[in-house]
Amino acid sequence: MATIHQEIVFSAPAGRVYRAIVDAGEFSKATGAPTVGSAAEGAAFSAFGGYITGRHVALVPDRLIVQASRAKTWPAGSYSISRFELRPEGDKTRLVFDHEAFPEDQEEHLAKGWHENYWEPIRKYLG
Repeated sequence: MATIHQEIVFSAPAGRVYRAIVDAGEFSKATGAPTVGSAAEGAAFSAFGGYITGRHVALVPDRLIVQASRAKTWPAGSYSISRFELRPEGDKTRLVFDHEAFPEDQEEHLAKGWHENYWEPIRKYLG
């Protein structure tokens, strides 16, 4: 099974990084993409105008986010698991990211997409 592992350092405290990922309003501001949903464990979300849908499987504020999600183009019933671990490093935060259980032919596209559609816009948004 293919997996993606990425580590990104943001120049912001863990709480701001956490909110930029799980809060629909913050995520929309960061990415410029329509996003809806609740920032509660078990809650559903939709990002990028409905292209990505999923649920927050586990949330530990300012420390851990686990999501089950899928792209609209994937086979019915196919969901991947994304794990975002936030590690404070002084006044910065290291995000340790692991993504698994996605369609194997999507690995290269997804690895690039996380950087272009998530990490870079969030980095710019957080300053």
